[in-house]
Amino acid sequence: MNIYDISKQAGVSIATVSRVLNGSSSVKPKTRKKVLDVIEKCGYTPNAFARGLGLDSMNSIGILCADCSDIYLAKAVYYIEGNLREGGYNCILRCCGYDLPNKQRAVNLLLAQRVDALIMVGSSFIEANPEDNKYISDAAAQVPVLMLNADFDCPNVFCTMCDDFKATLEATLALLHSGIEDILYLYNSRSHSGLKKLSGYQAAFTSKDIPINKQLIQFYQGSREDIPGVCRFLNELKDQGITFHAVLASDDMLAAGAVKYAKSQGLTIPDELSVIGFNNSLLTECSEPAITSIDNHLETLCSQLVKICISTLNGEEMPQKTIFSGELIQKATTNLK
Repeated sequence: MNIYDISKQAGVSIATVSRVLNGSSSVKPKTRKKVLDVIEKCGYTPNAFARGLGLDSMNSIGILCADCSDIYLAKAVYYIEGNLREGGYNCILRCCGYDLPNKQRAVNLLLAQRVDALIMVGSSFIEANPEDNKYISDAAAQVPVLMLNADFDCPNVFCTMCDDFKATLEATLALLHSGIEDILYLYNSRSHSGLKKLSGYQAAFTSKDIPINKQLIQFYQGSREDIPGVCRFLNELKDQGITFHAVLASDDMLAAGAVKYAKSQGLTIPDELSVIGFNNSLLTECSEPAITSIDNHLETLCSQLVKICISTLNGEEMPQKTIFSGELIQKATTNLK
């Protein structure tokens, strides 16, 4: 028995069950009784609502992060934890890596600790095979699941994300409008977010009836933190005869590698090579010159995610998807018109 079964047997929505179990006054007495009768009959109490029923909840939220050494993910965890603390919630953090069995195990461990909700940081929690995402829907049958920068359709799952497709589309168009067509798209993740960015890049060329050169779409398989490795990778592409006058990278780490590549080749930036990153992280200012990057407004995303989490636990109806637009922040590595 889970929250889905309760809502089905009572003939009400999951949101209504949430409001009943959290003591919301907005539910009609007749509806409240119907839901509570089903719960009493089944003898089951979902973890997510233990607090609302006056049980021994730890008032805690489980946070799942694939890699806390990643600058973007670490910053997201920082913002999320701070907002939850201000909201009166404790956090339990688990770093699980990118392998599915480890993600499943981390989810089960957090649920066993009676957390009130789960927050999954990053789109890497969504698997390419839909059947492999059952661990997310199973968790959502017990507690609200909040996903940062991921898109997953499932009851009791709430997603807050940047429109990566549109942001990358607009950045690519900006380069095309400046007269550069040989734009290398460099990415290192086939996650949901990574593929959306790639689709945005491709859509920009399609919208201008410009053929897509598949040689200019390159996947970097090295370590996320190996900036010199990115530089070597780009030098290898040049040695293979692949030419490009701009690099559009799926994150700032790759963009920093592109800047290092330009210096190794004696290329002037942005006259001979333009570079655009993604996330507008601290790396963009540490680089010389400063890197143009897409700001996905991470702090705003995290704040909204926590707001939805707490509101949902308080029995309020909240949107299952909240989408923010990215913003291209031009710095010294581009000269866009």
